[in-house]
Amino acid sequence: MNKAELVEKLSKDAGISKAQAEAAIKSFTEAVAKTAKKDGKLTLVGFGTFSLAKRKARKGRNPKTGQEIKIKASKTVKFTAGKNLKASL
Repeated sequence: MNKAELVEKLSKDAGISKAQAEAAIKSFTEAVAKTAKKDGKLTLVGFGTFSLAKRKARKGRNPKTGQEIKIKASKTVKFTAGKNLKASL
């Protein structure tokens, strides 16, 4: 499912316009980003948790040349599925 299909489904299920559904999705994604940026967690009980994950600097290999390279430390958003989501799979 892509974003357009999600907007369509949300619009039909909630009985709202596509513009309102798209605004809701945009608001949700911005909330996740802002919360993660502050080293916080966003938990949706039963669905899952979005949290900040930190990756340490490490060594890697350039797949083309095989030469060893340094990979800088970075931050990323991690999602952990909740109990209800896991059970539905």
